[in-house]
Amino acid sequence: MMGGMATGERLRDRPDFVGFWAAATVSGFGSYVTTLAVQVVVLVTLHEGATGVGLVSSARWLPYLLVGVLVGVLVDRTRRRGLLVGADLGRAALLTSVPVLAATGHLSIGLLMAVMAGFGLLSLVHDAASQSMVPRLVPPGLLTRANARLDQSDAVAQTSGPVLAGALVSVLTAPWAVLVDAVSYLASGLLLMRVRVDEPPPGARPRTGVVAEAAEGLRWLYGHATLRPLALSTHGWFVSSAAAGTVLPAYALRTLGLAPWGFGVLIAVGGVGGLAGALSAVRLGTRLGAGRVVVAARVTTAAAWAMTALGAGHWSGWLLPGVGQLVLGLSMGAENANEMGYWQTMTPDRLQGRTNAVRRSVNRAMIVIGAPVGGLLGDALGYRPVLWLAVLGFLTSALGLAAAGFHRVQLPTSPT
Repeated sequence: MMGGMATGERLRDRPDFVGFWAAATVSGFGSYVTTLAVQVVVLVTLHEGATGVGLVSSARWLPYLLVGVLVGVLVDRTRRRGLLVGADLGRAALLTSVPVLAATGHLSIGLLMAVMAGFGLLSLVHDAASQSMVPRLVPPGLLTRANARLDQSDAVAQTSGPVLAGALVSVLTAPWAVLVDAVSYLASGLLLMRVRVDEPPPGARPRTGVVAEAAEGLRWLYGHATLRPLALSTHGWFVSSAAAGTVLPAYALRTLGLAPWGFGVLIAVGGVGGLAGALSAVRLGTRLGAGRVVVAARVTTAAAWAMTALGAGHWSGWLLPGVGQLVLGLSMGAENANEMGYWQTMTPDRLQGRTNAVRRSVNRAMIVIGAPVGGLLGDALGYRPVLWLAVLGFLTSALGLAAAGFHRVQLPTSPT
C-alpha cells in the first residue's frame, strides 16, 4: 500500500478509501450534534456555568493524557480496522446512556463526566487507528488529497450538524439530541466492517516491550528536526483552543444572547469556512508549500478569534463573531490536510500508531489543562477577556513555528 503511485491515479480508484471516507463522514456528522448538545446539557439541563463546560470537556480528553502512549503501542501491534469498528460500536453504546440517564432522572455533572471519559478513551483508540490507517489505504503521493477529502466531509458536517443540533435540542431537549450521534457511530462501525485493507497479522512486527516501544515513538516525535517544532507549536495551539472553545458557548448564549439554534448557526458558519479551506488546501499547499500554509493559517486563527471577541449583544454585534468563525473554519480547513499529510509522509508505517497517539495525547492533555482553566477564568473575569488571552496564545504558537523554519517544508503532490 505504501508503494509508488501509478500515473493519473485518483482517490476514486481506491474503493476501500471511499468506504473509509464514508464512515468518517457519517460519524463526523453526528459528532457535531453531540458537541453542541452536551454543552447545552451542561448549561441548560444541569444549570452549570463555563466551569461545568470545562470539567466535562476535560473529562472527555483525560484518557489521552493518562494512556495515550500505551494506546499508540496497541495500535502499532494490532490490526487497525478491528480497533476502529470496536471503538465506533462502543461509543454508540455509551452515548445512548445520556438520554437514558436523563429520562430516569439520574443525569448529573459527575455521571456526564464519567460517560464522556469513557467516550474519550474509545475516541483515543479510534483517532490513533484512523490516522494510522490512511497511509495503508493510499500511497504517499495521495495523502494530502486524502486528508483534504476527509476535511471536506468534516466541514460539511460542521455546517449542517450544529444547525440540526440546535433544532433537535429545541424539539427533543439536549440529552435526546445526543442519540443522533449514537446512531451515527453505529452506522460508521457497520461501514468500516466492509473496508478491506492489507494489514500485517498481529505479532508480525518484532516486539521489544511496551516501555521500549513507547520510548521509540517519543524519540521519533521529539527528536525529529521538523516534527518537533510542529508538535510543540501544536501543543500550545491546543491550550488556546481549549480555553476559547470552553467559554464560547457561554459567551454566545449569555453575552451575545443567542438561543441554542443561533449558537448552532454560529458554529455552522465555521463549517462553511472549513469546507472552503479544505477545498483549497491541496492547491494552496502545492503553490505556497505546506509549511507556509500551516504558519499562515495559525496567524489567521488568531485573527478569527479576535473578531469573535469583538461581538456585542445585538444583531449587528453577532455579525463579527460570525465572520470570525467563518475565517476560523477557513484557516483550519486549509491547514489540516497539509499538516496531516506532512505527519503521515514523514513517519514510517511501523511508528504511525505511536506517533499519532503520542501527539494527539499531548494535544488533548493541553485541553485537560486549558478547558477547566479557561472555564474558571471565564466565570471569574468574564468570557471576553479569556478570548483575548487565547488570541495571544495563537499568535505565540504561530510565531514560534515560523521562527523554527517550518515555513520552508514541502510535500509531494499528486494528480487529481
